[in-house]
Amino acid sequence: MAKRILIVDDAAFMRMMIKDILSKNGFDVAGEAADGAQAVEKYKELQPDLVTMDITMPEMDGITALKEIKKMNPNAKVIMCSAMGQQAMVIDAIQAGAKDFIVKPFQADRVIEAISKTLS
Repeated sequence: MAKRILIVDDAAFMRMMIKDILSKNGFDVAGEAADGAQAVEKYKELQPDLVTMDITMPEMDGITALKEIKKMNPNAKVIMCSAMGQQAMVIDAIQAGAKDFIVKPFQADRVIEAISKTLS
């Protein structure tokens, strides 16, 4: 069965880009969220195998959403996505339980590598 992935990013075109990469590589996009608060709700509802989470978003940022998801499911697999030059945030994200980190703009092979590694 294809692994189900929740895509979280406030930019619709970024979600579309990730969705495109995932579908082409046999993953099932379980759902999408545009901010951290939605991400937490969708996670509860969909129970995806993995979440790709943007860091900088309105309402609730990705690191806060990551912590909320980890409270619900300590084994949740979350990969953070963010633009270059946010190293401090990367460290925060890893400490909060993120499994990996993908830098924007996305490179398809890096996205797939991070997801496959995290899911194996």
